[in-house]
Parts: sequence; C-alpha cells; structure tokens
Amino acid sequence: MTSQAADEPETVVASRRSKLTPEREQEFFDAVLDQIRHCGYESVTMEGIAASTRCSKSTLYRQWKTKPQFVAAALRASRRVRFAGIDTGSLTEDLRQAARAAGDWSGKDTRLLQSLGHALTDDRELAEALREALVHPEIAALQEMLERGVARGEVPAGHPALEYVPAMMFGVLRVRPVLCGQYADADYLAGFVEAVVLPALGLTRNPAE
Repeated sequence: MTSQAADEPETVVASRRSKLTPEREQEFFDAVLDQIRHCGYESVTMEGIAASTRCSKSTLYRQWKTKPQFVAAALRASRRVRFAGIDTGSLTEDLRQAARAAGDWSGKDTRLLQSLGHALTDDRELAEALREALVHPEIAALQEMLERGVARGEVPAGHPALEYVPAMMFGVLRVRPVLCGQYADADYLAGFVEAVVLPALGLTRNPAE
C-alpha cells in the first residue's frame, strides 16, 4: 500500500521541513557551534543538540539529514563581515582597525576552527562552508582595503607584499595558539601590524612613536 507521504508532491514535503522560524533556526545554529567550540566536533551529536534546545531529534533530521549538513548550514548562517565599514581614508589606519577588529573575535573563531579539526579534511562541504563563513568575507574586505590604498597612491600597484597581507593577518591568528598557547588578541595583532605588515608594504609608522 502506497503511503500518503510518498504520494505528496515535493513542495508539500519541503514546506513541512521549513516550518522553523528564523529565530528558532538560529537558536539551533548557535547551539551546535557553541557545543563544537567547547566539546569538539566529534563529541557533538544531533541528540545532544536536540536536548540542549528542547526539541525532538526528528525535528533536526527533518531539516538537515546529517550532522555535517547541519554544521555546514550553521557555519553559513554565521557568516559575518567583521571588517565591514572600515574605511578611514588611510590604508595604515584601515589595517590598524582591522587588526583590532580581528583580535576582538579571534579567540571565538580560532577555537571553532581548531574544534572542527580533521572533519574539515574529511568533508568538502564542511570545509567550504567554513571558508565561506570565516575566511572569504574577511579576505575580500582586506583586499578592498589594499585596493583603495593602491588607488590613493599609498602603495604602488604590483607591490610584492600586497598578495601576502591576508596570509600574514590570518596566519598569525591561527598560528599563535600553537606557538604560545594564547590567542592573538587585539593588542597582539595591532603590534603585529605595526612591526610586520606596515613595513612590508613600505608604510611608515606613526611619526609620534
């Protein structure tokens, strides 16, 4: 005997899967990312998220078929351009502000990256979702800053260091916890920009210093 569900059109089934309000969906996303940061990706289960958000496990599985799909959706929903609005009219000041902005959220994002661990190498969708959420927006914002600086004549077009600024900024965020056991906070990143990034671009430090 054919089930009623099997006979229903896809649009009906899809509508049943999308009954969550945006606020409730965000609550699920916040919960799974928070648990990943504190427990690690491997320790997080759909059952645990259901319990912490007071919903049934079937609710989660109706929306997202697997844990990787759920986490990938949560990562994409968390996408933020934290450098948005930084445009002081000076590349030096833009980079200083970007350093402090990055330092303010580095612990949270770096902890998430570390907690995802080898799952990123095992699941391409998960890795791409992480890049879309935490990497691509900030790199694009940094590149826009650099392009504005070139357009103003602060740095010559084709300067060899331009290509490496995003790698320098994001590299130190990821590496410092490994080297020192500490996250790269706002003060550390501000110092890094003054000592490494600005000289690499041929930009002078504050004359008063």
